Amino acid sequence: MIWRSVVGKLWGTILLLVSVVLVILTILLLQFFERFHITEAEEQLTNHANVIVSVLESQEDPSASQGTVEKIAGSYNTSVIVMQGDNNWEYADEEEAGVHLPLSIFQQDSRLSPVQEDRTSVITHGDFPTEEDGEEVHNEIFVVGMPFVSAEGEEGSLYLYQSLDIIEDTTGETKQIILLSAGIAIILTTVFAFFLSSRITAPLRKMRQLVLNVAKGDFETKVPILTNDEIGQLGNAFNKMRRELNRNITALNQEKEQLSRILTSMADGVITIDRKGSIAVTNPPAQRFLYSYHYDSGIADPQDRLPKEVKKLFQKVVALEQEQWIEMDVQGRSFVVLMTPLYDGEFVRGVVAVIRDMTEERRHDKLRKDFIANVSHELRTPISMLQGYSEAIVDDIAGSEEEKKEIGRIIYDESMRMGRLVNELLDLARMEAGHIQLEKQWVDIYSFADKVYKKFQGLAREADVQMTLDKHGEKKLVYMDQDRIEQVMTNLIHNAIRHTSEKGSVHIVVNTAGSGWTVEIQDTGSGIPEEDLPYVFERFYKADKARTRGKSGTGLGLAIVKNIVEAHDGEIAAHNRREKGTIFSFYLPYPEQEE
Repeated sequence: MIWRSVVGKLWGTILLLVSVVLVILTILLLQFFERFHITEAEEQLTNHANVIVSVLESQEDPSASQGTVEKIAGSYNTSVIVMQGDNNWEYADEEEAGVHLPLSIFQQDSRLSPVQEDRTSVITHGDFPTEEDGEEVHNEIFVVGMPFVSAEGEEGSLYLYQSLDIIEDTTGETKQIILLSAGIAIILTTVFAFFLSSRITAPLRKMRQLVLNVAKGDFETKVPILTNDEIGQLGNAFNKMRRELNRNITALNQEKEQLSRILTSMADGVITIDRKGSIAVTNPPAQRFLYSYHYDSGIADPQDRLPKEVKKLFQKVVALEQEQWIEMDVQGRSFVVLMTPLYDGEFVRGVVAVIRDMTEERRHDKLRKDFIANVSHELRTPISMLQGYSEAIVDDIAGSEEEKKEIGRIIYDESMRMGRLVNELLDLARMEAGHIQLEKQWVDIYSFADKVYKKFQGLAREADVQMTLDKHGEKKLVYMDQDRIEQVMTNLIHNAIRHTSEKGSVHIVVNTAGSGWTVEIQDTGSGIPEEDLPYVFERFYKADKARTRGKSGTGLGLAIVKNIVEAHDGEIAAHNRREKGTIFSFYLPYPEQEE
């Protein structure tokens, strides 16, 4: 339809604008000419009345002036009525004046009577109805009434009237001229507007065809520039856009090829899923994972079908808009699926899933756990034997009293050491299996720190080590498992005292500022070799023998400490001091509702 095109809209806009202007102008002109004709008729009748009054006032004999008055009235197409005492006469030519009124109207009408009664001039127009053959006839006339005094001093009244139809005929002719002019103007405007809009939109139609060519991939198309106006500038902008679009598409194709090669070379599987749950992109490891799953599940057509576990994880990610992960076993291998939402502005438009084969890691974890379990099992029997021998020696089965006590003390110490090893191995195994249970409660951290500090004062004095405690921050209550955190601090402080030489110092700092609380244990010992720092929290790690001063531990304490801290969603670290010594620190966050 033409109204949906630029030509139709531009043509319609111009035509509507000109039509509105012409209509307003026509209305104003009609009103102006109507007022002009009425004003002109009023002035003419008033001038004629003044002339006739001057004639009547200059003649002594009213009959002598009647002929002159009738000639004047006849020459200007008006009717005249003169009232002077009992001598009333009129001159009315209905063909010329357009209407004939009886004398009674001029004597009785309230609009005309002031001429006779008040001796004032009257100029009025309106409806003056008369009766003809028993029917009321309405007459629209223009009347001018003036009083006069004859040469003999006798008062009289003069009325000149004329039908308004004569004025309306003149106004009608003027209206026809104006309407004819407006019609001609609208026709010319229509032709001009259609011609102008067609000329303006011709380059746009050409440009539209070129845009369609570009949409089909023809980036070599160029818009010819014929003018320097806005359309020419639009053509320049289109050519610039074409070049930039060609460059950007080339760059996108290169990035797409690069991304494809990266995905192909990745060891981890990658699957991109749209919001509807359909697979959009996969790489070879992901395809092998899907094939293995579908083969294991007995699905004949595995194309574009997600495993049910992955589909449930996808629905959870879309609903919560958070990263989620699961672990799956497929054909005897263990896979971890990590799924992250992809956003389009504020909305999730899909997810990307990374699939990692964790079979070897799980095998190593199982070996380590089995090792702990086996070591624990194997150590229980010798522990029992050692305790039995110690009881036998105590029961005087051995030789001398001195030998009994010495051997018994050694056996008993070793049995206790091995018992601690077994207990620590079991604790560590439970923690790593996720079976650790925390009994959290609100604890006054400053009182708790004082309690732990006093607990080691005796050991510090025996080792000739100076121990100090600093507390910072206004927050006192923290949410934690008091026994487990005491186990952490006991292990760290005991290690610090044990590995600090005489006359050294151990400094404990508790800080409750920020989004969590921090504990630092600083010692002035020999420090930890830099190459050993990354492994201090692994099981069975032991520092250099010179550092232990002959008091070797089980090597499980720091591993247990790390598991306890991580169970509290915290972090632990070890650093060598710039001067001599080591710093062990752990951080525990406050609960979310308290932050």
